[in-house]
Amino acid sequence: MSSATALIRSHRPGYSLPQGFYTDPEIYTLELERIVYRNWILAGHVAELPGIGDFKTLAVAGESAIIVRGDDGEIRAFANVCRHRGSLVCLASRGRARKFSCPYHGWTYGLDGRLQAARDMPAEFDKARHALKPVSFGIVHGLMFLCFSDRPPSLDACRREMAGPMSMFGFPQLKVAAHRVYDIAANWKLCVENYQECYHCATAHPEYARMHTLTLDLDQRARMREKLRQRMPACGVREYEFDRIDTAARPGEIGYGYSRNALFGRYRTGSEDGEPVAPLLGELTDYDGGASDFTFGGFSFLLAYSDHVVAYVFAPVDQHNTKCEIYWLVRNDAEEGADYDVERLTWLWHVTTLADREIIVNNARGVRSKYYEPGPFARMEKAERIYTEWILQELQRP
Repeated sequence: MSSATALIRSHRPGYSLPQGFYTDPEIYTLELERIVYRNWILAGHVAELPGIGDFKTLAVAGESAIIVRGDDGEIRAFANVCRHRGSLVCLASRGRARKFSCPYHGWTYGLDGRLQAARDMPAEFDKARHALKPVSFGIVHGLMFLCFSDRPPSLDACRREMAGPMSMFGFPQLKVAAHRVYDIAANWKLCVENYQECYHCATAHPEYARMHTLTLDLDQRARMREKLRQRMPACGVREYEFDRIDTAARPGEIGYGYSRNALFGRYRTGSEDGEPVAPLLGELTDYDGGASDFTFGGFSFLLAYSDHVVAYVFAPVDQHNTKCEIYWLVRNDAEEGADYDVERLTWLWHVTTLADREIIVNNARGVRSKYYEPGPFARMEKAERIYTEWILQELQRP
């Protein structure tokens, strides 16, 4: 029996994962194969690539992709790997290009990925057989997703069921107002597990806790949500509530979900003083005092207030390091300086992420101790429990 199989079998239902899930190289290798490269990950918003030749790169666990808008106006993704001897082709994180030239030996590729020039090759060399390799790419109501598998989960049901709540916030008409990257010295699962639960919020996040009712116990939260539901129709917020993260029940699809929760009384949005930080989104006509959670797969999570959206993306760098990217999105006709101030817009989730980075790194240090053993989940850690069960399910899938 492999160490990975033994670890999976050793997990006790209702408890956190055994130590080896964070430290065993065999488990990490299995995760790359069966989870990380098999699942979609948020790559930003189409508004980031408005013109022909606009590109950005995305790195996930040793893989790198170029996302570019081609001469025909379509956005595509290619492996950022030269077909000559494997160098990275594009070293910039974003920009505009007419073509991509490998910095090693100068092989040159068009915006469609086709090889255009490769000097001093033999007469029988066929450029057509040496194009950049495509990477699976999809768009869900303005959001760009990438998957490093040629057989990715279907996005069709996600597009269909998410259409209502995403149109309500006008997702296709958003733009990225701010983007920040946070490096976290911890295994990727610790980062996502921390995001999944708010059991820690009252302790670690006083700024967040004073405005979000997710810090309450489940019964108190339900009562606050019922009061929110009574306000929603007058503000243009429609009723949606669904959860499709149990991928065992929906084989071949991306996991996804949506829900809306209340803020505390005087807070209209997620800002330092609770006051608006940008124009209302989409179809909304007023502030109902709520915030919506969107889940896309295992690595991408969004929080939609009435006037802005915060998107979290967790990408493994290696077994012990994770990159957390945050996008702040506003209406595409909003003007910086007139309609929103970047510091006010980003304040809450910047301070929250700095605090999260500290507690996650401390968690990683403790998990590596010889004294660590899995502990039982609290009721408020239901989402984390479901997530760890999904991890175990995916690791055992062929």
